Amino acid sequence: MSENKLLYKKMPLEELVVLSQKEDYKALEELIRKIQSDVYATLSYLLKSSENLSDLTQEILLKVAKNIQNLKNPKCFKSWLNQIVTHTYYDYIRKKKNTPEIISIDYTCEPLNFALKIEIPDKKTKPIEKCITSECEKMIKSAIRELPEAFRIAIILREFQGLSYEEIAKTTSSSIGTVKSRISRARIKLQEALKNYI
Repeated sequence: MSENKLLYKKMPLEELVVLSQKEDYKALEELIRKIQSDVYATLSYLLKSSENLSDLTQEILLKVAKNIQNLKNPKCFKSWLNQIVTHTYYDYIRKKKNTPEIISIDYTCEPLNFALKIEIPDKKTKPIEKCITSECEKMIKSAIRELPEAFRIAIILREFQGLSYEEIAKTTSSSIGTVKSRISRARIKLQEALKNYI
């Protein structure tokens, strides 16, 4: 790995954003690399199926690259990114509601080769522990996907993206009180759904 590439790898997000806005394409490339797995993970909880997961992730990353110049405060990058994720998700849901379902006769069941999801094996975990963790993750993901949309978005932005109530309110165009209520109700519903497993 070149010294230059290593330098970008060690940079914090904010610095990469500033350099990206100055048309430093290596910085932009590293910024996209750093955020892609977060975007993918967030969408995997938002979407009820993984059918369009890779396409939506690519669409969001492209929007970030195209619009990075419009971000006025690099410190607000995470909040800005989550707004893009949320708006893209809402657009997708709206389009899906207005599009009649088409079933292709040529459908084949081949797995997608998707480069953005990177799984790093944990050498410390024993196979049985990995299996339990994987099953637990599937149950949690399934329970989250069953939440009403507004609850699902609020809990994902809070628990997985670490946004403040204010940032979630801004991202979802809601009041802080509404956000707190949605998160509280989402937690109760998740506890109820997972009480036999956790």
